[in-house]
Amino acid sequence: MDRIRCAWGDSAPEYVTYHDEEWGVPLRGDDALFERLCLEAFQSGLSWLTILRKRPAFRAAFAGFSIDAVAGFTEADRARLLADAGIVRNRAKVDAAIANARAAQRLPEGLSELLWSFAPEGPRARPATLAEVPATSPESVAMAKDLKRRGFAFVGPTTAYALMQATGMVDDHVVTCFRALT
Repeated sequence: MDRIRCAWGDSAPEYVTYHDEEWGVPLRGDDALFERLCLEAFQSGLSWLTILRKRPAFRAAFAGFSIDAVAGFTEADRARLLADAGIVRNRAKVDAAIANARAAQRLPEGLSELLWSFAPEGPRARPATLAEVPATSPESVAMAKDLKRRGFAFVGPTTAYALMQATGMVDDHVVTCFRALT
């Protein structure tokens, strides 16, 4: 039996798996959320499919997205990352990932607790179509502002909202999607 998905979820095999198993599923844990924060930043201006296809290489290059490991990256690590054709070699994004790991280390409450503190409370109306899915929300604007204040980079309101969607802080599966019905 074919499943009805959000329209984007059927457009590539990688999207089917991501849509069905990850997108919108609540995710917690400092390193897990650090990975998603980094990947959302690397996606900025690119297709998410590009990032999904490069994800194994990103994980290898960024020490499994261990906050402590990435925070300890040196200039040699930075050069290694910028030479790694398996990832997106954007200097500003590489620098942001390292800076964000260092900023995450300074969070007394931890990254997971901080990010989840911006999740909207209570039920929300489920979008009927993808056209109704916003690019930002008041919560993502507040999250981005707070992260920037704490020294994070490449975390604007749109990136913050994409992170919220990807990690289940908000659920934007459309009403006809099988994930909305479960």
